[in-house]
Amino acid sequence: MYELFEHTADLGLRVRAADLDTLFTEAAACLFTAAVEDLQTVRPTHAVSIEIEADDLAFLLFDWLRALLMRYDADAMLFSAFEVKIDGNHLKAIARGEPTDLGRHSLTHEVKAITYHELKVEPCDGGWLAEVIVDI
Repeated sequence: MYELFEHTADLGLRVRAADLDTLFTEAAACLFTAAVEDLQTVRPTHAVSIEIEADDLAFLLFDWLRALLMRYDADAMLFSAFEVKIDGNHLKAIARGEPTDLGRHSLTHEVKAITYHELKVEPCDGGWLAEVIVDI
């Protein structure tokens, strides 16, 4: 489960999941839900592999979302499907999507950057909670 929340001039992403793989998958979906009005319009026709290692889970989430945002910025790629495997502080993932097509994709927010502000990944109620603020 994920949701967007207002944060001053920024936008917050809050994600809850039973396990880390799902948490990182849902965080990616939440990021692209902030960028495109209807994530269902994004076809998973192109696959991108991403592998990241970080010092802790919060930095791993930051780097994961930043890697996706860089692909969006550099290649105009929108992503809608994610397969994520977390092993310690190592992430291996496949993101699926397609190039932005303004005829089918109604863009909502321009996500400029992932921030460290109030970044967290922590156990919560038998599962996991993540929060990240994005600059829009």
